Amino acid sequence: MKTNLLYLIIIVFMTNCSLKQEKAVQGSVISETALNETIEALKALYPDCAPDMISRGVRHAGSLWWAKDGGENDFKTFCVNSFAGDNELRDNLFEKLETHFETLFGHFNWMSLKLQRPVHLKFGEILQVDELFAGYNPGAHLSDDLYDNKIAFIVALNFPFYSLQEKKELGKNWSRREWAYARMGDVFTARIPAELMQNYSKISAETDIYVSQYNIHAGKLIDNEGVKLFPEDMILLSHWNLRDELKSNYPDGVNKQRLIYRVMRHIIEQTIPQRVINNPDFEWLPYENKVVQNGVAIEAVPENDVRYQKLVDNFHALRAMDVYSPLNTYILRKFESEMEIAQPEVEELFIKFLSSDLLKQVGGLISQRLGRNLEPFDIWYDGFKARSAINEDFLSEKTRKLYADAAAMEKDLPNILMQLGYAKERAEEISSKIVVDPARGSGHAWGAAMRGMNSYLRTRIPDDGMDYKGYNIAMHELGHNVEQTISLYDVDYYMLNGVPNTAFTEALAFIFQRRDLQLLGVNETNPQADAYKVLDLIWQTYEIMGVSLLDMRVWKWLYENPNANKTQLKEAVVGMAKKIWNDYYAPVYGVADEPVLAVYSHMIAYPLYLSAYAFGNIIEFQIEQFLKTNDFAQTVDRIFSLGNLTPDLWMQKAVGANIDIEPLLTAGFEALERAR
Repeated sequence: MKTNLLYLIIIVFMTNCSLKQEKAVQGSVISETALNETIEALKALYPDCAPDMISRGVRHAGSLWWAKDGGENDFKTFCVNSFAGDNELRDNLFEKLETHFETLFGHFNWMSLKLQRPVHLKFGEILQVDELFAGYNPGAHLSDDLYDNKIAFIVALNFPFYSLQEKKELGKNWSRREWAYARMGDVFTARIPAELMQNYSKISAETDIYVSQYNIHAGKLIDNEGVKLFPEDMILLSHWNLRDELKSNYPDGVNKQRLIYRVMRHIIEQTIPQRVINNPDFEWLPYENKVVQNGVAIEAVPENDVRYQKLVDNFHALRAMDVYSPLNTYILRKFESEMEIAQPEVEELFIKFLSSDLLKQVGGLISQRLGRNLEPFDIWYDGFKARSAINEDFLSEKTRKLYADAAAMEKDLPNILMQLGYAKERAEEISSKIVVDPARGSGHAWGAAMRGMNSYLRTRIPDDGMDYKGYNIAMHELGHNVEQTISLYDVDYYMLNGVPNTAFTEALAFIFQRRDLQLLGVNETNPQADAYKVLDLIWQTYEIMGVSLLDMRVWKWLYENPNANKTQLKEAVVGMAKKIWNDYYAPVYGVADEPVLAVYSHMIAYPLYLSAYAFGNIIEFQIEQFLKTNDFAQTVDRIFSLGNLTPDLWMQKAVGANIDIEPLLTAGFEALERAR
């Protein structure tokens, strides 16, 4: 997963607006008359300047001008004195601003990285002061400062924003520099008070700590036969490690899988005893939900909906910003601004996939391969992967020998990239900008925001070395780091650094992750390997699209019920999870009213992030198809240096096609026939 913590620093800047430009953000004190007078004054001063650029700039700056910034005459004077009315002035201004923003964003990102190090990395006990620093956003007041000193207004006046629809229509013909100007115009589109930013940073950090320490001591679990099924020292983080352990037990570990799923149900429904969370001192019987210490049953007090309180807290912190943004819900900001895909379009695409007849046929094939009826946890069926036929202990033995600690993995990064086709010099260049750290949680990739700084691969490494599960996740995070490095260092304009949205970095992360066995020297021998890879992607997409659909519907419900408490939210989430299951999964699985889709920790700690994975699968497939006939290293370097364009334009330039679900569905039907 790519960390979204940089987003906390600059969320106030990057809130693109799709509303009509005539509509001012709440707080503006500039009248229509004053706007028109200012526009006419600038037209007279700069007759050769495009009238539309003057009008856009004045209206954009006016929408952000509050009473404390001055009166209407002050606004007019400011615009006359600050407008860059010819190309040379505008070019020079852009270059100055771009340089200064890289300095600001880069160093604030670095400060957040360092302040959160104690809670993210596996070093010592987390103290109260660590949590306080982790919740502190050093960039929270940056926006206020830049409005107070009028820099924000200089940007808004000279680099007005374009709506998402305008970017789609006009951007096809823009030069790279024009695109960079447009992204400069996205920097100041909402004016959110610093105290709201700081509050969200605090709540987000608290939630991140909660999730990163939600460990289940699997060695203390007892099944319905009174048997301990897992090694005594096995610790599984929810939901990531629980899911991955479940995956690793195909095809013959169904009793372990059922026990893990029972644990998941308790987490979702919040009947999990508080005592057994991140605590090795108690044995737990999930089927009976009993807790035992030294052979004696003790009280099993449930967690009491803490999981859902964290989600409520995040909702209120983000909703408090709504009134200050033209995109007046977090849902709109997440999709139309950050993802640059309208939420209804996302939901429609996901439902189209979830309704496909292909899924019932693939489910039938899986049931046949398992020799039993499907069960809810089979949304994570892993039997199409090459590794499903390989003993995981064998793979973990290899990874532990290779990576005893984070330093060993960091040292091996050039070799990994060379195995993927990079020349030695280029592999070393990219690797030199990536640092590997031991993660306290499941891990993440944290990118640099300034050239000259590194990106960070945080991954979970037990004391006896990296096991295969950790290695598989680490390859995913490495894909993020490679994208972060290329899309920062190899993009021609800093304002174009990055990718269109997180789905694109997830796509490369998936591409790296799927090559994990290749990188271990374990070669694929199955002649049906290509067909199985497609079916595996189909099944993964089936799982994550349902989870993403739930995530979106939960946020819609929160906006419809803004005063809901944690218990009401829990009941709603479980109900919606069952409804989605009954609509799109029960016809395939043959069982109804299952809440499994609600187990994802992302939904609690990373609001509305899950859709990026689903889109990432679609984008991954299209890139993988392109890679079949193109050099891996050259292609990755080329497409991830395209920078932050709109999603469809990026895809057109990358692989010559728009983002589309149909190629994946078509390939799925073909793969199904070959697999049969």
